Amino acid sequence: MTHQSDVLTRIDLHSPIPEALAAEIERRLFFVSPEITGFEVTVDGGEVRTVTLRSEQPLPHEALTAKVNSMVDNDVRKQWVTPPKAVWTSPHQRTPHQDIFELLAGTGAVTEVGEGQVALGEPLLSLFAYFDRAVCDLLAEDHEVREYQYPTLIRTKALETAGYFKSFPQHLMFVTRLRNDLDVYRSFQEQQAVTGIDSEVLGSCGNVDYCLPPTMCYHTFNQYSHRTLEADRLHVVTSRGKSFRFEAAYATGLERLWDFTIREIVFMGSREDVLHSRERFMRKVFAVVEELGMSGFCEVGNDPFFCGTDTSERIWSQRLMELKYELRLHVAPERTIAVGSFNFHDDLFGKAFGIDHGTDGPTRSGCVGFGLERLVYAFLCQYGLDAVAWPAQVRAAVGGC
Repeated sequence: MTHQSDVLTRIDLHSPIPEALAAEIERRLFFVSPEITGFEVTVDGGEVRTVTLRSEQPLPHEALTAKVNSMVDNDVRKQWVTPPKAVWTSPHQRTPHQDIFELLAGTGAVTEVGEGQVALGEPLLSLFAYFDRAVCDLLAEDHEVREYQYPTLIRTKALETAGYFKSFPQHLMFVTRLRNDLDVYRSFQEQQAVTGIDSEVLGSCGNVDYCLPPTMCYHTFNQYSHRTLEADRLHVVTSRGKSFRFEAAYATGLERLWDFTIREIVFMGSREDVLHSRERFMRKVFAVVEELGMSGFCEVGNDPFFCGTDTSERIWSQRLMELKYELRLHVAPERTIAVGSFNFHDDLFGKAFGIDHGTDGPTRSGCVGFGLERLVYAFLCQYGLDAVAWPAQVRAAVGGC
């Protein structure tokens, strides 16, 4: 939606790109410049030729044209132009309820407390517990599982080892603190009393040894670094925790959060065991979704690699080799959100973290992750707030909430 006060800047692409890649442009545009408050990607004749940026103040047209085209040429243009391959589609078709977040806010069940941050109450907390337990119970049917609760902070070195800096610099969030120096503390107190806190405080900080974790599996790989795992079995680790990814722009709701909760499962072992376990668990999840009568699908996906010299090649490889599947559930008649992913890393993290599988060299690994806020939100969009209309097994588990 455009407001009268918005400043519009039209950016022409050097050459058009296929409409099928429009979404890949959209997921990156907010990161091009902090002054961008919105955008419209124009499709004409099956091609994207222009992008219109919204801002509060006029933008430097020449500089923004160069930056947008650089992003498109480097990260998008070379991508594989084929429709995403679906590996499962629910037989159920539900018409999602409208304005669920607003209805939840009206009851006090959710409160927006900051940019991309939402406080949750009932019935979301009980639904959180239900879906989280359902995932863990499903996993335990086939595997001996070790569960951990990890600290919130993760060492910066762990993310560097994982290659996160080169893949997703747009999502990083460093944790810092004031230098432990008496003069720094006194200067901070004096300045804060006069002007409050602003970016100038960073000049008094010096520690970037820790970050907020973008997901849970990096904790697991860091925990198992430089170990040799038993070769005769699959090692399965699960955890639930807060994850953080800077998304540059947040709309009110539960679809895209700065601060969110992930239930993650890591498989480590032989290539055959990891792939088999991913496939088997994925199919079991589909069966649960069908049992709940929810509508959605699972398709081959890709991560939002950004700014790398080989971004397009990595996305093409990820899709071609089907390294990532995304479970998407409907939240509107023509719109879905990803609530889970099923990933195969091959020996990427085994090599990076020095995790061996017996005498067979670096372990192979895969992970499955569920965004619990999104999963609960999709459920409520499809079934509404009246618990009487919920599936019997959910009502029984959640009780009177």
